[in-house]
Amino acid sequence: MLTYINDASQEQPRLKKFLSVGTLTDLPEWSTVPRGTVDELYEAFCRLGIEGLQGGDPDTVRKHGLLYAGGGRINCPEEALSGAEQVAATGAICSTCHVGWGMEDDGLIDELIQAIGEAAVQTELPTFIETHRATIFQDMHRTVRAIERNPGVMINADLSHWYTGQEMPYGDWEAKLDFIQPVFDRVGFFHGRIGNSSHIQVSVEGGEVHVGHFREMWTRSMRAFIGQAGPGCILPFAPEILQSDINYARQFKVNGELREESDRWQQALLYLDIATECWRDAERRPPAAVNG
Repeated sequence: MLTYINDASQEQPRLKKFLSVGTLTDLPEWSTVPRGTVDELYEAFCRLGIEGLQGGDPDTVRKHGLLYAGGGRINCPEEALSGAEQVAATGAICSTCHVGWGMEDDGLIDELIQAIGEAAVQTELPTFIETHRATIFQDMHRTVRAIERNPGVMINADLSHWYTGQEMPYGDWEAKLDFIQPVFDRVGFFHGRIGNSSHIQVSVEGGEVHVGHFREMWTRSMRAFIGQAGPGCILPFAPEILQSDINYARQFKVNGELREESDRWQQALLYLDIATECWRDAERRPPAAVNG
């Protein structure tokens, strides 16, 4: 049984526009992000149709009617319950987590997944394991095989790590999508970031080939969600477009000074528009059959 976030309403499954606070970290002074106090910033988010945040102060986030999502890292099975309890204590609607370091064998991978699943049930906290470099889900093959052994695992799709890290456009693109369909079938949260075959985060305008590839992956995941989720289930999409000092945002010289290649705030708004278009496309197509 797949466990999505559910708000206990009778509404049809729906997409929720979120934002990772990482997108707001160290924005340049020339960014067009709304300025003011944190309260004024969150009020501006609400006016723009943003419905939730991952990160920030939970009480301040909720004060403005925004949903709050948490996150963390689990390095060994023994950390799963305490990690879930810490996030649940904040009143978060869910948690996304990095798990392990990518050097684990299948037995330890399964122990980690099972411990996280048990902790999620015990704390009533939907928990999504992230597709991320330097984790147990750092590559397509190990993730799909782990799903075969643990079909109830839920995914936070941060797909630029695979798209760039495994150079997904190199080779049979459609075959790769079909191979990772079991991953798409279990996505309950998105970290929105678009890369190309060599750079994990790039400025986009919307019509590039790599943007089309991400549209395909996001739409496949949304189709699966629509086909499986029940009343009250929500699917957060959170652009996570990160800063240059952790080697995500690229910098180029402008008038002799290094400058981030784009306004990450404006990129986040574009991502949300793209995600909304993907959702509408997913609604128009018959739901995909579940694998595994």
